[in-house]
Amino acid sequence: MKTVGITALVPPELVFACGFKPFDLNNIVPTSDVRPRNKLCAWTAIWREEIMNGKLDLDSLVVVAGGDCHNALVDGERAAEKIPAFYLFYPFDGDKDYLKSQFERLSSFLGGITDPEMMKTVKSVKKELIKLDQMRVRGMVSSELGFQYLISGSDLQGDPTAFREELSRIPQEKGDRSSMHRVALLGVPPIHHDFHREAEKLGLQIVFDEMPFEFIRHTGASLSELARDYADYTFARDLKYRFNFLEEELKRRRVDAIIHCTQFACHHTLEDGMLREHLQYPTLTVQSDLPGPVPEQLKLRLEAFSEILWRRR
Repeated sequence: MKTVGITALVPPELVFACGFKPFDLNNIVPTSDVRPRNKLCAWTAIWREEIMNGKLDLDSLVVVAGGDCHNALVDGERAAEKIPAFYLFYPFDGDKDYLKSQFERLSSFLGGITDPEMMKTVKSVKKELIKLDQMRVRGMVSSELGFQYLISGSDLQGDPTAFREELSRIPQEKGDRSSMHRVALLGVPPIHHDFHREAEKLGLQIVFDEMPFEFIRHTGASLSELARDYADYTFARDLKYRFNFLEEELKRRRVDAIIHCTQFACHHTLEDGMLREHLQYPTLTVQSDLPGPVPEQLKLRLEAFSEILWRRR
C-alpha cells in the first residue's frame, strides 16, 4: 500500500478508500532532533526538511493549504519539488458543496476510490476513539496515554484494523484524579512530547485536547457524508463559530481552566486575546518553538498556574 503524507486534517476515510495509507507528518515532530536552518514554524519546517532530505518514505503529499496552517502552504510547495503534492482547501464558510468538490479532486489525485468499505471501517475505529476520549474525561485513562492514541486519529497509524485491536487492549486505570484540576488544552498540540505527563504531575488533568478531538469527531461513509461532516472542522471556520463550539464542549467536560498552546511564528497566536475574551476561564498561554522535553521554565509556569487554581477553589 502506498503512503501519502498529510500535513493536517485530511479524511483518513478517503485516503484508505483510495488504496493509500495516510501518514500524519506532524506526529514525527515532537520527538525529532532536526533543527531546520530556514524556518518560521518548526512543525512544518521539520517535515519539509525530512522530505527534502529523503528521510521519509512517501509516495505523495497532501498539504492542507487553506483552513488551518498557512505556513504549510509554502513549506509544502518546497517539499513538492521532491514528491507529487495536492493542496486541500477547507471552506471558511462551511460550504459543503465546495468541500465535496475538494474531496472529489483529492480522490482523483489519489487515483480514485477502490475500496469504499474502508470508509465504514475507519468510521467504526473513530467510534472507539470517542469512547477512549470519554474514558479519559472520567479519569479512567491518563492524560498522556489518552493523548497518544487520540492524536493518531488523523492517520490511525496507517492500519485501521491493527489500530482498533490496540485500542481494545488499553487498560483502565484505577487512580483517583478527582482532586486534580480539569484542564482543556486548546490551540496547536504541544510540541513537547512529555507535556501531558508533566502537567499531570503538577495536578493538571487534561480532559480535552482541541485538535485531536477534531480528528476523531468527523467521519462519514461516502463523499457526501464526509463533506457534510468535515465542513464543521472548527479550525477552518471563523473564530466565533469555533469559540461557540468550544464553549459548549468545555461545559460538557466540566473544565476548570484552559491552557492555550501557541507556536512561535504561527498566525494562531493572534487568536489568544479573542479566545480569552470569549471563553471565561482561568487561562495560561504558552508559546513553544522547537521540539523536545518540556523546558524547566515552562514547568515552573505550569506549577504556578496549578497553585493559582488551588487558591481559587
